[in-house]
Amino acid sequence: MFTMRLAEHTFKIDNKYIYTEKMCQRYLTDDIAEVTIFVTDEEIIKENILNKSYPNDYLESLAIYRKVCEYLISKDIVLFHGSCIAVDNMAYLFTAKSGTGKSTHTRLWREYFKSRAVMVNDDKPLIRISNDIMVYGTAWSGKHHLDNNISVPLKAICVLERDDFNHIEKIGKKEVYPIFLQQIYRPKDIPKMMKTLSLLDILINKVELYRLGCNISQEAVLTAYNTMKT
Repeated sequence: MFTMRLAEHTFKIDNKYIYTEKMCQRYLTDDIAEVTIFVTDEEIIKENILNKSYPNDYLESLAIYRKVCEYLISKDIVLFHGSCIAVDNMAYLFTAKSGTGKSTHTRLWREYFKSRAVMVNDDKPLIRISNDIMVYGTAWSGKHHLDNNISVPLKAICVLERDDFNHIEKIGKKEVYPIFLQQIYRPKDIPKMMKTLSLLDILINKVELYRLGCNISQEAVLTAYNTMKT
C-alpha cells in the first residue's frame, strides 16, 4: 500500500503487486489521501482486452489508473491520449492514432529546444478543465516512461498526421470533436460519461486547436512551434 499525488489530488493505493508503486516513485507523498483505490482480480483480468500475455502486475497498474481517472472526472480532470511537451513553461499536446509518430515528434522537440523543453507525459497525461486549462504529468506515460511530476498551462492541442512536407493550420471545433472523442478516456458509467462530454466541450472551446502534417525533421518542429506559440 502506498500514497501518491496526481493532478493535485491524493490517492491511497491498496495494491497487490509492487510494480505500480515502483512506477510511481516520483509521485509518492506523505499527504493524507482523499480516497483509497483498490482493484479486484476480476478487474485486473478485464484489462487484458487484447488477450496478450501481459503480466498481472502490469494489468493491475492499468486497472488502478482507470479507477483514478474515473474518480478525477468529478474534479473536472480527464485523461487525454497524447504526447505532451512543455517549452518555456507552456505545454503542447500532440494527439493521433497509435503509431502515427507522436513520440518521435516530441523527441525532435527535446533535441531542438534542449533544456527549454520538458516532457510532461508521453502517452496518458491528465488535463484539468476549468477557468484555466492545466496538464499534469503522471507515471502512466507509455513504453518509454517519459514523464515528469509537473503541471503546466496547456497552450494548444495538435492533431498530428504524417506527410512528406511540413504544414500546420488551425482546425475547426466540429472537425476536431470526433477525433478528440476517440482520445479522451470514456467511462462506461453514464453520468460520468455525460460529465466527460461536457468537459470535452469546454476543452475544445478554451484551447487552440491545430492539425500538423509533418515529416521527421527539425523543420517540422519549427513549423509547429512558431505557429502554436503565438
